[in-house]
Amino acid sequence: MYPTMYPAIFSRTYPSQQVTEVLQAIHADGFRGAQMNLSSFGMSSLPDRLDEATLAEGRSEAARLGLTMAALSGTYNMAHPDEAVRRSDRPRFINVLRAARAIGAPIVTLCTGTRHPIDKWAAHPGNNSAAAWADLRVELDWALNEAAAHGLMLAVEPEPGNVVRDAAVARRLLDEVGADHLRIILDAANLIGLPGLDRQADIVAQAVDLLGPSVVLAHAKDIDPTGRVVAPGQGAIDLPAFVSALVAAGFTGPLVGHGFEVDDTALAGRVLGDLCRIRP
Repeated sequence: MYPTMYPAIFSRTYPSQQVTEVLQAIHADGFRGAQMNLSSFGMSSLPDRLDEATLAEGRSEAARLGLTMAALSGTYNMAHPDEAVRRSDRPRFINVLRAARAIGAPIVTLCTGTRHPIDKWAAHPGNNSAAAWADLRVELDWALNEAAAHGLMLAVEPEPGNVVRDAAVARRLLDEVGADHLRIILDAANLIGLPGLDRQADIVAQAVDLLGPSVVLAHAKDIDPTGRVVAPGQGAIDLPAFVSALVAAGFTGPLVGHGFEVDDTALAGRVLGDLCRIRP
């Protein structure tokens, strides 16, 4: 639908769990699409069961508004230290795949997990171990097989607290797995972090060079000099440079804002709309 990058947002930025309300707010704030979460449909993010009627209602409303549901979150801890915990999430992840098909979202997003037993975003010394990598690979290979059966892509994001923590490790994962339906999410703030604020250009250039053709979602998260997430354009991340690097690499997917307060959604829609007009 969109031949160039387009502004999008995490659906769960909006607190409503009525999907028509969420989609109407997304449209009113100037976004052209969203990275969806099943919480916006009144379900849990990893549901035990699906509300098929509500999924159909959301798909119909998005079509009416001309919004693209670009992806659906299926995040669970794929490197949890307890195999039983990892296996227990599998049936709910399959429900996410079924939901993605139902709403017409071609991508399901994942995190690569952590050895931290409680917080799937928290760093842990064991994340760099061969055992963590092996467990992630088993879980990801299973998920990729299920995604293929549903005709879907999976996308993982380099996260500083996860096993795949940066662009170089993401490149290793892509090379080892060798699956065309495994893709990458690039998040400007997660790539750069507070330690990288004074060398943003080099970090972004390396990431785009390593991962550019595999990037299907770009996250325009912004942080202030203390690390607090703020609305895009209000922090220390050079988002125009990040977007320019993606454009130069040929990226034409959604530029997704997230992490800020709902009061800032209209501002974010304007800022991301302007960023999406950047040309080579």
